[in-house]
Amino acid sequence: MSDTMTALRPGAETTPSARTEEPAAANRPARQRDAFFDNAKYLAIVLVAVGHAWEPLRQDSRTVTALYTLVYAFHMPAFIIISGYFSRTFDGSPARLRRLVTGVAVPYVVFETAYTFFTRWSSQDPDRPVSLLDPLYLTWFLAALFVWRLTTPLWRLVRWPLPLALAIAMAATTAPSIGRDLDLQRVLQFLPYFVFGLLLRPEHFRLVRRRAARVLAVPVAACALGLAYFAVPRMDYAWFFHADSAPELGVPVWYGPLMTLAVFGCSLVLVGCFLAWVPGRRTWFTVLGAGTLSGYLLHGFVAQAAKHWGWYEPVRGGPIGVIAATLVAAVAVTALCAPPVRRAFRRVTEPRMAWAFRDTANGRAGARRAAS
Repeated sequence: MSDTMTALRPGAETTPSARTEEPAAANRPARQRDAFFDNAKYLAIVLVAVGHAWEPLRQDSRTVTALYTLVYAFHMPAFIIISGYFSRTFDGSPARLRRLVTGVAVPYVVFETAYTFFTRWSSQDPDRPVSLLDPLYLTWFLAALFVWRLTTPLWRLVRWPLPLALAIAMAATTAPSIGRDLDLQRVLQFLPYFVFGLLLRPEHFRLVRRRAARVLAVPVAACALGLAYFAVPRMDYAWFFHADSAPELGVPVWYGPLMTLAVFGCSLVLVGCFLAWVPGRRTWFTVLGAGTLSGYLLHGFVAQAAKHWGWYEPVRGGPIGVIAATLVAAVAVTALCAPPVRRAFRRVTEPRMAWAFRDTANGRAGARRAAS
């Protein structure tokens, strides 16, 4: 998504020498954005919006359900892996903690509250309370990212981070008693993707961007779609939501750890296919990659309003309707990622909040570096 969701860039050092380097840091040009990652974030957010558009149409078509299952197998894992990759330097320093609060915690509070009131108005739940412990709709990702990023120093410290993260996710699927606070099931079950991203290096992304990887991704994705179509009546696609334990999905406890490993492997393969097709050059939509935070948080209101006002009724029951819903969702989220929209909502999605933090020399230098 935006930098606030995928990257906390390096802040100032906390050593005394940082003070002497402040003038140089102030005059240093802003770091060049990587077009590849901006392209990936934009294309992934389009898939998120399209997936939400397909949701009410699943019952009418096995093909739509197969496409829905395929997209959900990799679009959020892709976001989370990229988020982990750009969180590698998070060390809990004041500048990075400040960025974490303003770029993740504050948008979570604002949009959790906004979605609650919107839900009261648009659904049959007029008495739903505002609860920051019960993420509503899209806001679970912000709560999860806040927790994951805070734990980054721990994953850099342990000897086998990915096996440990997988063990935690596997254990979570066996424990329905974990509860819904901060959507902790999702936090734990999606954790391996974040840790996997922490372990990646630039050369790993170069591997999937080779021509051979792009060519191989075609038959792999085609086979995955065929498998999804086959699995529709035989498998619960809710496994890809990572929101429930095995008992809550109505299967024996031992299914949970096995499905965790199977889904993780499947998702990694599909994320690789997705990244192989992402262009590395600047395109017309590259600039939109910087605004995916606003696109992510705002498109949920459009999706919920479409259900409330019955916009799906005229497009049910045929491929033309599915195509129309797909195009409308893609166009809508593209508009919400545009620079004017990002600027309009920056006070709630990327607030500076200088008034809330102590103003120190090291903090000013670190904040400039983190924001560059």
